[in-house]
Amino acid sequence: MLDRILLTNDDGIDAPGMAVMEQIAAELAHEVWVVAPEHDQSGQSHAISLHHALRISERGPRRFGVSGTPGDCAVIGLCHLMTEAPPQLVLSGVNRGLNLGMETVFSGTVGGAMTAMMLGVPAIALSQAFSDRNNVPWETSRTLGAETVRKLLAIGWGTTACLNVNFPPLPAAEAGPMILARQGEGMVAGMHVDTRIDPRGMRYHWLNFRRGDVAQGPESDYSALRAGNIVVTPLRYDRTDDPAYGDLAAHLPRFGVA
Repeated sequence: MLDRILLTNDDGIDAPGMAVMEQIAAELAHEVWVVAPEHDQSGQSHAISLHHALRISERGPRRFGVSGTPGDCAVIGLCHLMTEAPPQLVLSGVNRGLNLGMETVFSGTVGGAMTAMMLGVPAIALSQAFSDRNNVPWETSRTLGAETVRKLLAIGWGTTACLNVNFPPLPAAEAGPMILARQGEGMVAGMHVDTRIDPRGMRYHWLNFRRGDVAQGPESDYSALRAGNIVVTPLRYDRTDDPAYGDLAAHLPRFGVA
């Protein structure tokens, strides 16, 4: 058992996935802390609040709501609330819906984990995929979550990455084994803007992803999830594209290379 774990998410402190995460963490640590957004912060990626103040509301013992992003919550937890006794692990989620491919760039769940990793604490983002948004199979991540985290902690991973874990939209007994996969293309085929008129005749706009049948690369996370596996992908901040770097290096001098 760990001494203490810090939990955050992007769906909000009252989201059902946070209740699942608290149950998972209770099997892993003597002390569980929750520092999570007061309201849904999906799509906030790694954003932190630099231009407005944050408020913290105490929701119970070691349980706090923050008027900010998942990244804000990781910073508040690690750099303010838990400085005297830091956690050994940060868990972000359990997200309502998958976080795979390109969508990990936008994910607040992944952003919370990566902020914790940046601050020197091992972190894992966890997400529960679903086929029916009104019937999310929370029991899958609730049943398999603690053992999944235990196995990953036993294996270990580098300090420059956080782990992104996705549970398949299947009953726990039907879920395939935990498998390693690369970040694939995902299913984002673009974005669209939905324009509407409010009761006062003013226009307002909703942004959303346009999804399609996108070709996936080898060992892709999306393909692994479709096969019914629990998918693990290590993610890092370095987004340097090696093929493009090679193309440009044929025409430009490289810094530090004679």
